[in-house]
Amino acid sequence: MCGIVGYVGKRQAAPILIDGLYQLEYRGYDSVGIAVSDGNSLEIVKKTGRVREIEGARGLRGTLGIGHTRWATHGGINVENAHPHTYQRITLVHNGIIENAQKLKQDLLQRGEIFSSETDSEVIAHLIADAYRGDLLSAVMESCARLDGSYALVVFCEDEPRKLVCARMRSPLVVGTGKGGAVVASDLSAVAEKDATLYSLNDGEFAQLSETEIDFYRSSGDKINKFPIAFDLEEGNSDLKGYRHYMRKEIDEIPDVLRLSRQKFDENFRNSDFCKVLCQTEYIHIIACGTAYHSGLCAKTAIERICRIPVEVHVASEFRDSDPILQSGTLVIAISQSGETADTIAAVRLAKRKGAYIAAVVNVKYSSLTRLADTVLYTQAGREVAVAATKSFNAQLMTLYSFAEALAAVKGRRAPSLNGFERKALRTISLSESVQSWVPYFVGAKSAYFIGRGEDMCTALEGSLKLKEISYLPSEGYAAGELKHGTLALIEPYTPVVAIVTRREIAQKTMNAVHEAYSRGATIFLVTCFEEYCGMDEVKASVLIPKCPPVFSPVLSAIPLQLLAYYTSVARGNDPDKPRNLAKSVTVE
Repeated sequence: MCGIVGYVGKRQAAPILIDGLYQLEYRGYDSVGIAVSDGNSLEIVKKTGRVREIEGARGLRGTLGIGHTRWATHGGINVENAHPHTYQRITLVHNGIIENAQKLKQDLLQRGEIFSSETDSEVIAHLIADAYRGDLLSAVMESCARLDGSYALVVFCEDEPRKLVCARMRSPLVVGTGKGGAVVASDLSAVAEKDATLYSLNDGEFAQLSETEIDFYRSSGDKINKFPIAFDLEEGNSDLKGYRHYMRKEIDEIPDVLRLSRQKFDENFRNSDFCKVLCQTEYIHIIACGTAYHSGLCAKTAIERICRIPVEVHVASEFRDSDPILQSGTLVIAISQSGETADTIAAVRLAKRKGAYIAAVVNVKYSSLTRLADTVLYTQAGREVAVAATKSFNAQLMTLYSFAEALAAVKGRRAPSLNGFERKALRTISLSESVQSWVPYFVGAKSAYFIGRGEDMCTALEGSLKLKEISYLPSEGYAAGELKHGTLALIEPYTPVVAIVTRREIAQKTMNAVHEAYSRGATIFLVTCFEEYCGMDEVKASVLIPKCPPVFSPVLSAIPLQLLAYYTSVARGNDPDKPRNLAKSVTVE
């Protein structure tokens, strides 16, 4: 979940590294550091906090360097644990987790070696230094053979001052040419530019970079040829365009994202053999984490209602440890914005070993999940910088609902129309600005609750997650019918309760839970498409969203909850783009 950038070339490295780290800050912002070499001396600057803390390092002289933004896994948040790490004449940055680091470290300690940090990453520097005999590439290969776990590594040695060596295992890494030399990063956004030529490393591959050439190797030492990847410069675009925060900008991008995601699904589906798989599909398992898990729950409701095919939704970390039963005719759908979510990838590997066909719903090309999947259904959210998922959630929903529509057609069933959602989303964003008036009731609350039934319960879960992850306000989402089975004990006077009501036949049942909460002192807020509920005495305030097929309503009903979380976070003095303790791309298990 950390960010890596490296450069060797003709230009001064420090500004390139720092600019690249700004692009990667969403991957980690507990601490930051760069190391720069001019061939004679090495300078390292490390700080806790965000990239801006090392702005003064732009003046470091040297045309080779590596940089890192850290999201803490092993060891506390301090300068000692910040990357880069150096031992003897080896300097490196690392993303991932080395599972056997403690055993390796004990062996090194018994030999009298001294460590200056608590990280597993420093262990790798010791291993490479011990293995170094004049050939950095060989030393890195030898050391990686001793590692269990995941890693993206970029290493240089002061004895070979014009060379970077890279290694990948279950953690993303891109290398290529650009900026007057060779570049490496954990994300396209840090190095994408016009005329760049970029390559994605696969698991178990190594790269050696110099100013003029890049060579790729297998762990056996054999050279391999690789083809460059195609990329859109927009993937690296992080311009705020006048907005104060990325999260607010990305919510406004939802209408276009819905249109593009639906178009992309239709194009892919027409040009693939995936429909043959759908003809044989009798069961569906969905694997995901966090917000993607909630989009999977929404998909389950839609697919079962429309297609009458049973769907199970699994938290990826639980799926991989549950010895799941995958019957003949089972399709596994894995959902991940980044395509690098470690638990989801591990769960997919297990499903493949059991013979499942894998369809991936992914926003990022050339990600690990796309390599594992038999079919990839790309969402079209574009780059999402804010840690809290907004437009990527809506893009996942549109892709999954388009899938449900296609599956219904294959099974001879009729699905509601998905037409017009771009226009309805635009209207919903405008209407949802009124949630700013709700914020005073949330800012000082001890907790908040979101309730709904069916697809509205799925929206409630996502709305609660958004609020808690960026406002730090304890919050829970519940099935409205379960409120009286325990949760009512938590309702105190002025406790905010948000009810989502979009399906006519169960609306009154949800409103019964509203009455129960109100009678115990709760302050009630409503997201609904039924005007008659907005004026009820129990309802403090409401957002009346446009009517749509209820089974697809989370595409719209999630928007006011995203804006509520955003405005509450800002009012509490938080940075909604970079919530504490969280990172965007969860590449560790």
